[in-house]
Amino acid sequence: MPGTAGRFGNIARHNNKPPTAPGKRGTSLASRSELSAFLQDVERRAFRQALFAVRDEEAALDIVQDAMLRLAERYGDRPAVELAPLFQRILQNAIRDWYRRQRVRSLWTTLLSSLSPGREDEEHDPLETLRANPGSNSEDHPAERLERAQVIEIINEEVAKLPSRQRQAFLLRYWEELDVAETARAMGCSEGSVKTHCSRAAHALAAALKARGITL
Repeated sequence: MPGTAGRFGNIARHNNKPPTAPGKRGTSLASRSELSAFLQDVERRAFRQALFAVRDEEAALDIVQDAMLRLAERYGDRPAVELAPLFQRILQNAIRDWYRRQRVRSLWTTLLSSLSPGREDEEHDPLETLRANPGSNSEDHPAERLERAQVIEIINEEVAKLPSRQRQAFLLRYWEELDVAETARAMGCSEGSVKTHCSRAAHALAAALKARGITL
């Protein structure tokens, strides 16, 4: 497993919860040495598991590191016998989160590539059109993944510049994946206002990307 020693070797030592109290039903809490030994034992298997799932070495490393940190920080004071099932649950959640982020970010680029900067239709929510035509599921080449990651970073920067209500509507609809009615309830406004905010946000982002010379 590449790069694990530097990335994972000190995770257990950063856990500041002293395992002094007895566990449930007489089980003893994991010591720092037991937690460290568990992480060292599981890291290679976890990396292979994540790599099979996401087919991206760097992403798999990040997923495993995140799962190990969560285990050490949140559950380092649990009995040693509970570490394995807890870690597997955390790892699977991290893998699902990664896929969700990839799906949402792919949706962002598809959404913005379908818009032309200019006068927006404020009664139209662009996401509703994309639901009917989600695009290709083909795998990207590494260079395409890198390019997409760079574009997503720029989109993130531009999202931060949006007016607060536009940004809130955009993130609720296209990141949290709430529907129009759910977004309206969360924002305390009408469904028509949600569509207006989303339309203005999407077109503003498309214009900002064009101004930066980016063609999706």
